[in-house]
Amino acid sequence: MQKTSSRLLSLLSLLQTHRDWSGEDLAERLAITVRTVRRDIDRLRELGYLISTVKGPGGGYRLEAGTQMPPMLFDDGQAVALALALQGAATDTTVTEDAARALATLRQVMPPRLRHRIDLLRITAVQPPATDGTLQAAAQVLVDLSRAIHAREEVRFDYTSGPGASGDVRRVQPHHLVTWRHRWYLVAWDLDREDWRTFRADRIRPRTPTGPRFTPRELPGGNVSTFVTSRFRGNDGTTTDWPCRGEVVLHLPAAEVAPFAHDGIVEELGPHHCRLTLGSWSWTGLAAALGCFDTDIVVIGPPQLATAFANLATRYTRAAATGPGTGSTP
Repeated sequence: MQKTSSRLLSLLSLLQTHRDWSGEDLAERLAITVRTVRRDIDRLRELGYLISTVKGPGGGYRLEAGTQMPPMLFDDGQAVALALALQGAATDTTVTEDAARALATLRQVMPPRLRHRIDLLRITAVQPPATDGTLQAAAQVLVDLSRAIHAREEVRFDYTSGPGASGDVRRVQPHHLVTWRHRWYLVAWDLDREDWRTFRADRIRPRTPTGPRFTPRELPGGNVSTFVTSRFRGNDGTTTDWPCRGEVVLHLPAAEVAPFAHDGIVEELGPHHCRLTLGSWSWTGLAAALGCFDTDIVVIGPPQLATAFANLATRYTRAAATGPGTGSTP
């Protein structure tokens, strides 16, 4: 028979599956008697877990949400996974301090064998440098937006488009909070513009009170992942494809191109040539991205890509003529 602590952990794991359990079912799953189940249920209640008794022919038990955080029981795998997740959370400045405190608390109560595993797996989370000097979203802003999303309530907030810009008031039906490249965004239906929008959470200042309840609209693309990926690629939200996609031959080995091709397709044509298929939000942006490989380029298609290269060549020629030492001014 399992030791009491191990048995309590197994019992708690079953109760956390969000279903009603009869005493007989729990006893069978744990290979113990119904009387032992009742005693273990009482022990969990003494530890702070709210376990209600379900009425019915067979009776049973259900784990309820409590008003206070009870002591938590984790198996070895769960404890290691939680510790690694807390280390990774340090990349988000919104919760860095809280994550560090939670990790220290968890590590302090770990048995030596698990503490040793965590120390061996310790990682250093590096926060990407901010490019515009803005701060990450405040934790309370995320909580307020999450509450409105869950309650399906319209929200009003002051929103600035960038540093130093004057803000305006937006009225939206909030649908999802998402992270994209280490930033938080709100996906919402803009009531005044009658269109879907993504708002950077660090530029949102919620107003109170919240507005009336609403019936959620269907998100373009069918799910939030498709919609957000599509919008950040300059598309309409229904497909994750890039709106502009071209094919070229580069005078470089495929092995040198592949690490910098991102989601492009690289095909080896020989020891010093490769074919690259790449996408971008615009033809000009695609031509500029391909120019970063600093080699001869042969455009396979489409014609819009060749036109974009020609336009860039003209633009760069004018820029070179106005550079230092040329005697020209803009």
